[in-house]
Amino acid sequence: MPELPEVETVRMGLVPVLEGRRFIRVDARRADLRVPFPKGFAKRLIGRKVVRLARRAKYLLAELDNGETLIMHLGMSGRFTVYRNGAAFTPGEFMLETVESEAGSGTHDHVVFETGAARIVYTDHRRFGLMLLAKTAALDQHPLFRGLGPEPLGDDFTAAILGAALKGKSTPIKAALLDQRVVAGLGNIYVCEALFAAGISPKRLASTVAGARAARLVPAIKTVLTEAIAAGGSTLRDYARTDGELGYFQHRFKVYDREGKRCPKPRCGGTIRRVVQSGRSTFFCPKCQR
Repeated sequence: MPELPEVETVRMGLVPVLEGRRFIRVDARRADLRVPFPKGFAKRLIGRKVVRLARRAKYLLAELDNGETLIMHLGMSGRFTVYRNGAAFTPGEFMLETVESEAGSGTHDHVVFETGAARIVYTDHRRFGLMLLAKTAALDQHPLFRGLGPEPLGDDFTAAILGAALKGKSTPIKAALLDQRVVAGLGNIYVCEALFAAGISPKRLASTVAGARAARLVPAIKTVLTEAIAAGGSTLRDYARTDGELGYFQHRFKVYDREGKRCPKPRCGGTIRRVVQSGRSTFFCPKCQR
């Protein structure tokens, strides 16, 4: 499943063609994805302007000019592709050369959005994605967002806040960091990488990660996420950016999916191990992560 860096990369790719634009055509090719589309989904979007395109945890949020927000989640295999032929591209925008009349005609192309700037195609062969509409003013109380922890790249995610959230938790720190109520948006890959960067064992009890350990872990999380976003995220299976290109952060993994390799930290000499925690693979160096 795409994690925070992948979703943020998609958001940045969609901003130039969605933010400040109106939906002039919306074509929902089926009645549902993971859950049914809202009643009158396409009609409620046509003519609406996207005031702002934001992200909360692993969700994309298109704030509309009528007081509603389009909530989007990529699920396991969802992706957005932007098609813009014959248009000027500003630096940082994504481009995909294709025949526009063919864009969105694939078997698994389930939703097609058109603005004056582009055609945006949502493709999802597993259909685990999600698109909903909700009142913008009440978004914090929506069941998907109520109780979510702080954004890990936000100023309110500090060592003190993390330590307080972990207080009394008897689960391993790896499992605690995957709990969206502790911190929003983290997933398996980046938790493994951040714990390695901070020198903390994924098996350590969450309640013991406070003080100096939390002070190491918070900046490690922020650095790993920032570097992953700069690399366009990680592509392991289905994920691709909005220009169709793959992410590149998987080439920078220090521990994830590197079982049996030497620890990359100088003078460590350890070997990367894989264990299963809560049904998920965890990769770490038992010598330098304590």
